[in-house]
Amino acid sequence: MGCSTLYHLAKAGVSDAILLERNELTSGTTWHSAAQVRALRSSKNLTDLIRYSISLYSSLEQETGQATGWINKGSLSIATNPDRLHFIKRQESLARMYGVAANSISVAEAQERWPMMNTEDVIGAVWSPEDGRVGPSDLCAALVKGARARGAKIFEHTGVTGIKSRDNIIVGVETSAGEIACDAIAICSGLWSRENAAMAGVEIPVWPCEHFYLLTNPIEGVSGNLPTLSDHDNHLYIRDDSGGLLVGCFEPMGKAIDPDQIGKDFAFQLLPEDWDHFEPMLENALHRLPCLADADIRMLLNGPESFTPDGSFLLGESAETQGLFLGCGMNSVGVATGGGAGMALAHCIVHGHTPTDLHEADPKRYPSCFNSVAALSARVPEILGTHYAIHYPGIQLQTARELKLTPLHSKWQDNKAHFGQFYGWERPLYFDKQQEPRLTFNKPDWFDLVAREVGYAHEQAAIFDQSSFGKIKVSGIDAEIFLNRVCANDMTRPPGRAIYTAMLNQRGGYESDLTALRINANEYRLYVGTSAIKRDLAWLKRHLKPGQQVELTDVTDAYAVLALMGPSAPGIAEQLGASELNQMGYFQFFNTVISGIEVDAVRLSYVGETGWEVSCPARQAQQLFDALSSAGAKPAGIFAQTSMRIEKRFLAFGHDLDTDINPFQAGLEFTLDWDSDFIGRTALLEQRDHPPDKKLVSILFDSVDAQPLGNEPVYHDGKIIGKTTSASFGYRVGRPVAIALIESNSENYLAGLKVDVDIARSQNAGTIALNAVYDPSGSNMRAATR
Repeated sequence: MGCSTLYHLAKAGVSDAILLERNELTSGTTWHSAAQVRALRSSKNLTDLIRYSISLYSSLEQETGQATGWINKGSLSIATNPDRLHFIKRQESLARMYGVAANSISVAEAQERWPMMNTEDVIGAVWSPEDGRVGPSDLCAALVKGARARGAKIFEHTGVTGIKSRDNIIVGVETSAGEIACDAIAICSGLWSRENAAMAGVEIPVWPCEHFYLLTNPIEGVSGNLPTLSDHDNHLYIRDDSGGLLVGCFEPMGKAIDPDQIGKDFAFQLLPEDWDHFEPMLENALHRLPCLADADIRMLLNGPESFTPDGSFLLGESAETQGLFLGCGMNSVGVATGGGAGMALAHCIVHGHTPTDLHEADPKRYPSCFNSVAALSARVPEILGTHYAIHYPGIQLQTARELKLTPLHSKWQDNKAHFGQFYGWERPLYFDKQQEPRLTFNKPDWFDLVAREVGYAHEQAAIFDQSSFGKIKVSGIDAEIFLNRVCANDMTRPPGRAIYTAMLNQRGGYESDLTALRINANEYRLYVGTSAIKRDLAWLKRHLKPGQQVELTDVTDAYAVLALMGPSAPGIAEQLGASELNQMGYFQFFNTVISGIEVDAVRLSYVGETGWEVSCPARQAQQLFDALSSAGAKPAGIFAQTSMRIEKRFLAFGHDLDTDINPFQAGLEFTLDWDSDFIGRTALLEQRDHPPDKKLVSILFDSVDAQPLGNEPVYHDGKIIGKTTSASFGYRVGRPVAIALIESNSENYLAGLKVDVDIARSQNAGTIALNAVYDPSGSNMRAATR
């Protein structure tokens, strides 16, 4: 990762870039990597990073004269149960959408590609011909040769002893060989990255696990290079190695190891063999490859690799220190991703942003609670195991839980909530759970429970807990001027108004969407997404101009937020002595009293039903809940809220909105104040008179039995024209519904268009609607998205 970043900085014309290596290049993890390169990832942009890597690795030798060891023999993924087959067929659908070659093949054809494989329990397979592997040490040598040819310098045996900053801006680095002045540092130091970032006051949750693979001596029948065999039901990957076999695993629960136990001088060493830990995987391997029973074992390799709490790497600038960039926590995909990720990190350093949206890898996505040794050492062994797990809808990680509890957590426990973790917060997914849900790609166990909760909000009154939303106090005499520049809507509206607005980048794409309450002339309270608080605070701080009198304060924990929604909500307000709420217009808020509790109540809805989002001091949240509950409101969870917001085509950042999507594509151009000089205005003016090339629309499915999850290809006349971005069953419309990003320069063409959505290689018919599929008011108003 470091060599790739250096290479791409030099290629971009950065003539004074240097690389510091405490030991020698490839030491630590790179030298012993199995170096698998599999192109398909969960998003197009992550996939494109690896496709860039493949292109780079296959061309570097011609550029530098240094071989990279690139071998393109493809990969074979097998399934031994129906859920795995469904999952790999979903991956095949994704691959087709992203332009990656992948095809379902018969068990007999899979046997032909891997003759030594026992196929008695195999029920299907997917063949990916573009995958391969590379020689990690050779690859680094080629990258370094290319970087040096462009003027970059490498200093081995040069450890970093300190990072210097002034006013949270990088100014230099201290090394064992002296001090270096610089304005940007990229930390690409693998399992030691957490320690290095701490020198700059930056928290990054990276922690190592032991990673095992078995090497045999030559085996009869292994000649030349074979495809990589992916037997994920047995947690295995298998390929040839020097005439023998390499059998690696991502076991269901890995082994964390403290970096202090590894030591700073760990370079080309390995960790001790652990046959007791590896034995279950060896039994799986013997089942899949009976020839291993007679094989001569060369060694059980055990090397450390770094992992993160969610299994995705870190790429981009840190929240805390300007000029400190991160390219680490690679989760065993460092070699595969490194070429493209190094390119993207270099682009971020030079241009201030990644070449495409990579929110999944944004270092600012983690709360501080994940940076503790206890949380990391509990979580990363589970993350290692998720590499080969089936990603069922609704699946939740089990370790490092209850890190952050909302003020109503005990109330939700009393109501038998099934919790999910979001940015460390425990949030109720649904209520009245009787047993652990069975995970499936078919109708989920919670279907009827969620239907009941939607019914509360649609026919009576429901309470949604939105306390985990980030809350930022923006105060000072320049608050209005500042926000009118960083926000795209009109922030000059008077106190008592709520404003839904975007924060855009210079390219006109979404950095965030939020709701602002104007408290008084010099104070606003911003409500941002649960996982957006660190990112949005960093964005705001970076755009403060020198001398502006503005104070930014994270007040997330100070307030609880209860959304009271449903046709009975006005009656409950009346019953609790807050009848003035029924006089409010949309996007107005009142400071009032409900059952003796001072609250800020905002008239808006994220579910498309009458109601208010009510903020109160966190310490009084349970008292407010008791009052609302006694008046007849019932708890409802995130699954119900998600279903209802998709029916209403309310958009969510990270699903429907990202830094590549602009307000024209989102259908939110009405939230732009063209009279203010907001960030992104120039870019949008250039696009205003041209129809957008893509459009976010709704799709209503024909069949009640379709099971869309989001991120599925959308076809028309046999061609892919877009993808779903969010999906759920729509309980109010009685059918599945999705939001989709569709390529088209004509809204008239899209309205009513019949399409097919590819769900695990099965075509599911539906119809496009330009607006919400559920809108009882007939209006097209969109509320604040979360």
